[in-house]
Amino acid sequence: MESILSFVLPLSDYLGTPAVPTALVSLLLLGAVAHVLIRKLVQKLGSFADTTAARWDDVVYYAISPPAEWAMWICVLYLSLGLFEQAQSLRMGLLHLADTGAILLIGWLLHRVSAGIEAELLADHRGPKGSDDRASINAVARLARITIWVLVVLMVMQSLGVSVSGLLAFGGVGGIAVGFAAKDLLANFLGGVSIYLDRPFAVGDWIRSPDRNIEGTVEEIGLRMTRIRTFDQRPLYVPNSTFSSVSLENPSRMTNRRIYETVGVRYEDAAKVADIVKAVHTMLLEHPDIAQDRTLIVNFNHMGPSSLDFFFYTFTKTTNWVEYHSIKENVLLKVLEIVAAHGAEVAFPTQTIHHTPIEPSE
Repeated sequence: MESILSFVLPLSDYLGTPAVPTALVSLLLLGAVAHVLIRKLVQKLGSFADTTAARWDDVVYYAISPPAEWAMWICVLYLSLGLFEQAQSLRMGLLHLADTGAILLIGWLLHRVSAGIEAELLADHRGPKGSDDRASINAVARLARITIWVLVVLMVMQSLGVSVSGLLAFGGVGGIAVGFAAKDLLANFLGGVSIYLDRPFAVGDWIRSPDRNIEGTVEEIGLRMTRIRTFDQRPLYVPNSTFSSVSLENPSRMTNRRIYETVGVRYEDAAKVADIVKAVHTMLLEHPDIAQDRTLIVNFNHMGPSSLDFFFYTFTKTTNWVEYHSIKENVLLKVLEIVAAHGAEVAFPTQTIHHTPIEPSE
């Protein structure tokens, strides 16, 4: 600290002020100037990063700014405390905590790097991603941040003189007791981890379970439970362990929607069935909203009690629920038009009763 006082002593003599306050004010002004310079430098780096084709330099720019500023002010505080003899104990304590501060700053920096990488991988300019890819990226980023802060806490405790090895040994013994006491909590946590790893669904997916009364849109996947918004707009909170023991459907990931209908015509129109089936098949082949790369079947397949039944089995290009029903309506109307155009009618249940008159007895 003598070097700092000797450096500001001419300025102190010139201003007629005590050396220590002059040195303190000089350090604070130097810190303010350094703060502005760091911010300007980071902004310059950001402007330069925007001009490059690479996107990863933007991640570095996003990550380094606040930690660098905080690191500079910690140095200023440490130097300022050295100016006061009565603050020597506090200064020594700060020096002892310097490692802790450095560890926390590094942890913060790595946290911001992880968040920046996640945002970059999910950015729109990288193109659309499936829900399973988004879930995988979110899961890895979240697990990385949890790992970072667990290691930071252990390193901070080690720097403060806490025996980490003893803590880990105690945690091994205590973990058994905690495991029995909080088995449901652990089961839900592990269920959440399995969701992140297996990726059966992601936020925004429509899911349903045939085993349980679970259906709706996923709003949040937590470490203990998943929040689902049902179609009547009620929130449904499902423990994560539930998903490891039930069957689950994810209609959001379907590639097409199916149209499977049966139509019956009258027995009086038996001669027209073949032409009707052929016309319906042609209509489906020419329909712009029907997927031609999927199975398309139109066949006469059943002679019912009061109708001759044919079915058509096909898939739409869209998976959107509203658009699907609009396409299905259009297809059904066209089928009715084809039936009518061939002079036939759709059958409805009928019964024929044969009545034999009884001759009156003499």
